[in-house]
Amino acid sequence: MIGITARLTLCAFTLLSTASYAKDTVRAPYVPDSGSIALRCGLLIDGIGDAAIPDRLVLIRDGRIASISPGKSRVPASTKRLDLSAYTCLPGLIDTHTHITDHAGETRDLSIYYKRSIDEERRISRTNAEITLFAGFTTVRNVGAYSGWSGRDIRDHINAGQVAGPRVQTAGFYLTIPGGGGDLVIPGIPEENIPFHVRMGVARGADAFRKKAEAAVAGGADVLKIIASGAVLAYGGIPGSPEMTPEEIAAVVEVGHAAGIKVTAHAHGAQSIKESILAGADSIEHASLADDEAIALAAERQVAFSMDVYNGDYIATVGREQGWPEEFLRKNDETVDVQREVFKKAYKAGVPIIYGTDSAVYPHGDNALQFAIMVGLGMAPMDAIKTSTSVAAEYIGWQDDVGAIEHGRFGDLIAVKGNPLEDITVLQKVSVVVKGGLVFKMPAEASN
Repeated sequence: MIGITARLTLCAFTLLSTASYAKDTVRAPYVPDSGSIALRCGLLIDGIGDAAIPDRLVLIRDGRIASISPGKSRVPASTKRLDLSAYTCLPGLIDTHTHITDHAGETRDLSIYYKRSIDEERRISRTNAEITLFAGFTTVRNVGAYSGWSGRDIRDHINAGQVAGPRVQTAGFYLTIPGGGGDLVIPGIPEENIPFHVRMGVARGADAFRKKAEAAVAGGADVLKIIASGAVLAYGGIPGSPEMTPEEIAAVVEVGHAAGIKVTAHAHGAQSIKESILAGADSIEHASLADDEAIALAAERQVAFSMDVYNGDYIATVGREQGWPEEFLRKNDETVDVQREVFKKAYKAGVPIIYGTDSAVYPHGDNALQFAIMVGLGMAPMDAIKTSTSVAAEYIGWQDDVGAIEHGRFGDLIAVKGNPLEDITVLQKVSVVVKGGLVFKMPAEASN
């Protein structure tokens, strides 16, 4: 039987004191992800198959998965060990739609983005990165920010081992038209009073968008994000109304694909969804008002939908309690129910669904709440898990590294009490987080 050594020395653990985390967890110091450990799992969901496999030993060497074998397999005496025989192990989860640099609730007053200092951006990003990792999301796609390079900077700090957080893909600044869903224009505030850095991706015309996309790639973007049609949480626009033209969308896609990176399109409306797919976009965010033709086109071309089917509930409840702009609440009411119907149709039609939470619309750390909504709308629990593991990995282009417990991939693994194939809500409370073979979270009693 594999167990914990008397004095666990995985990475000189220290108790957490941050209020964001449960008091019964421990974490590793900030070092690059290259640990070695043997994990014995009571059940294993590998992210690729269709069932939970009992009693498996996962051996991680220098940050990568070296083998998966029966639980009683021999472990070299020098290898650190962790007994998770009372848990279900899964690949570290992937969230394809985060805003890791933002606070939930700031929708009340978007002018905060005009005033925030770089130091404050970094503090917010660092806190969100830790919270997200501890929630079980070991990889995220940060799909844009008003301060375009804050996501890049937190990514680089995490990669250097200076900050605890998930593996991050970042899109840099939003690519959007003047006054569009990604342009931080606020009624009553003259445009000349808006800081330049929050409008770096604003353009009009194919040539201008091509140059903006090239600037994003040169600045370190791993993915490009376009606002193809009106946003819910933006002033003036109509959700679903086209903003970027097909030629503008195609110009961004051309730049992204030439650089070997993917393009995701924020698109609520059927027309802009179809135009984005036809232009070569790799995924569609929201897709709230997709019609049957758009769904069929996405299924035919296997373009993924990243659909947060939980955040509408949060906006309707918390947004009203906190006094969010009435325009935003109205537009949310107009889209949330129809989006869930689109979700059901898209899933049935075979459109790839990838897990995205649109945090920070709601707080980081609540990322897993929408699993229950997805299953409640008819998605099989294993398919729901795949949206945040193997399928998500493919659509962010990291399928060789994350998304499955498989030889050669990164040693990213979470563990929960209970079987999520029987009760998907257990994913809302992740007990163990291992990233790159280093244990960042586990029950405190396991360290004795």
